Amino acid sequence: MIAALAHIDTWIFDLDQTLYPHEANIMSQVEEKMAAYMIRETGLPPLEAARLRDQYLHEHGTTLAGLVAYHNIDPYSFLNEVHDVSLDTLAPDEDLNRLIHDLPGRKLVFTNGDERHAIRLLAHMDMADLFHGVFHLEHANWIPKPALATFEKMMAVHAVHPETAAFFEDSSKNLKPAQALGMKTILVGPTALTNGDSHVDFRSPSLKAFLSALT
Repeated sequence: MIAALAHIDTWIFDLDQTLYPHEANIMSQVEEKMAAYMIRETGLPPLEAARLRDQYLHEHGTTLAGLVAYHNIDPYSFLNEVHDVSLDTLAPDEDLNRLIHDLPGRKLVFTNGDERHAIRLLAHMDMADLFHGVFHLEHANWIPKPALATFEKMMAVHAVHPETAAFFEDSSKNLKPAQALGMKTILVGPTALTNGDSHVDFRSPSLKAFLSALT
């Protein structure tokens, strides 16, 4: 165990592109469906719809949050549509599952996805029994990470003490409030090693690589 993580008793994991590799291309499918949804709901040409989507993502944390704020769309309708993707490229990873299982203490999932998406993915990856809880977007009242209030609500619901918690993410911006609260932060993914953000404590090309080195 890395000395800086020896005190950790709660391990918190983002879901998409953290608990599975980017190469599975799940989110690329979701993004294609989001793009089509934006064009249909806004009536904008593709390029303008894409710019608006990026604006919502930057200003509100997710495309959904912007759509709810300005277009009065039903969150469940949006999420059911964009998460209706194939999981054929994603297979359970027994070695990764064992590494997560063997971590000392509690394991939680903290996702900007909805409950249905989280349950489907965790079941598909044979991970459902690894985690003591899942904090999803409905629990956050549709306010996504990196909102500090959403972190605080997650910690209250699951009695997380940030000074003994570690948070794994593929998005650096979502690690900033985690470190400010006192958590150890681990950025994973193909761009992690080139990231220079000061709120990132550890970097690894994948969750599996990090946990393998950890043990």
